[in-house]
Amino acid sequence: MAQSILLRRSLVKTFTYRILIMCLDFTTIYILTGTTKVAIGFMIVSNIYTTIAYFLDELFWVKIKWGIERKIPNINLKNE
Repeated sequence: MAQSILLRRSLVKTFTYRILIMCLDFTTIYILTGTTKVAIGFMIVSNIYTTIAYFLDELFWVKIKWGIERKIPNINLKNE
């Protein structure tokens, strides 16, 4: 069974992960500083470069075959 991973899948994974991290970043910085502007600023800046890094990491791992098993479907060839 051939396996293909679409670029679109990596993009969707990147953005859903980043939404989660943005919420965590904002919450953590807001708790530490008590300032909304600082929390928003940090969240925006850090998520620009970390989104790019995550996406590049996804592309890198798509090319690595380690840890991926190909499973051949069990086909029953008996005539019943």
